[in-house]
Amino acid sequence: MRIVTWNLWWRFGPWQTRQKAILTALRELRPDVVGLQEVWAADGENLAEWLAGELGLHCAWGASPAPERWQRRIGDPTVGIGNAVLSRWPVVDQDVLPLPAPADTDDGRLALYARLAGPDHEVPFFTAHFSSAPDASAVRCGQAAALAAFVARHRGDTPFPPVVTGDLNAWPDSDEVRLLGGYKTAPAVPGQVFLDAWEYADPATPAVTWDPANPYVARTWEPGARIDYIHVGPPGPGGLGHVRAVRRACDGPVDGIWPSDHTAVVADLADTFCRSSADRHCSPAAHASPTTLSQSRPH
Repeated sequence: MRIVTWNLWWRFGPWQTRQKAILTALRELRPDVVGLQEVWAADGENLAEWLAGELGLHCAWGASPAPERWQRRIGDPTVGIGNAVLSRWPVVDQDVLPLPAPADTDDGRLALYARLAGPDHEVPFFTAHFSSAPDASAVRCGQAAALAAFVARHRGDTPFPPVVTGDLNAWPDSDEVRLLGGYKTAPAVPGQVFLDAWEYADPATPAVTWDPANPYVARTWEPGARIDYIHVGPPGPGGLGHVRAVRRACDGPVDGIWPSDHTAVVADLADTFCRSSADRHCSPAAHASPTTLSQSRPH
């Protein structure tokens, strides 16, 4: 099962030409499920619904409850913003969680839940967009706790672990990311742990998803960082849902156009049971404990 998370940079920059580049990049990835952030909706159109139609996927959409701060940035009060999920399989349930933030900085960030009718198991899938201010770690910690509780409410009775994607606007060693993971600090929900899929990456693989090599990022003068994530609950029976591979993608121009200011993250998850250690779909890394992973990877 190929999972992608990607922030699409709303309607900033050359959004019309970027729209075509986004479609081309996703088509090349051939994803099964995509978590999208900063998706626009305007004049009866929706970028995620358009992408789903072009790619032959199902779509779930969650609109921001407070888009006004975004609208003022582009001078257009008619354009909405939100999160979306694209899925190869039907969406059988969905819900939206407005993420907590102080009233003076609240710009309508949210988490979207979509329950997917996978071929063998239902998949509880989530995508979130945390506050971005550099000094807002405490706000993001509150959002991480709210997201964890949201997952706990909706994960349901399925052997497939919950998949949590999104732009968390936080570095991997931050309090908020550690809190969401729950294995480097006490989990926000007792007993609920999520593994950062990047723990399975080759250490030599380029990791930053906010990359100054991208001209949209370079003009901010900010350092590169990995701020976009795929988190997965511990594998189910027989390694169901374990991370087979992970990498970044959509990290260059398409026909001369950079699709977004973020790169995407792509993870391939096991969607069938491993019957034995000799199964070609099984690997030692698939069954490593969180402790082993945190000791064997740099952070």
